[in-house]
Amino acid sequence: MSNRIDRANSEIQKCLIEIIKDKMNDPRLGQVVSITEVNVTPDFKYCKAKVSVLNVNEIANVTAVLQKSEGFIKRELAKMIDMPQVPKINFVVDKSTANSIRVEEILKGLNIPAEEDDDNK
Repeated sequence: MSNRIDRANSEIQKCLIEIIKDKMNDPRLGQVVSITEVNVTPDFKYCKAKVSVLNVNEIANVTAVLQKSEGFIKRELAKMIDMPQVPKINFVVDKSTANSIRVEEILKGLNIPAEEDDDNK
């Protein structure tokens, strides 16, 4: 990716996190919501923002709320960044956090005996 797009991705991500935490008063966003990755298209018309939520059961709710609030978020983003046009934001679920939690639960459920020290031999 070009340096320009990388800078835009990181700036948009930082602004989205700030908007969600500080400017949105929706009680459904009370959980820990994080924007883990942002990918803007080279023409800066569209942006995909990956959303991660601490409570895996609420992630569909949170992404729906964010998608419905896209107009407000886009207006706030336009005030914060200097771009020729503010991209249309599509919020998608970041499955990596949920997958890592699931793997950790599976590993905790395994009965693996502790390794014995070789010093005793």
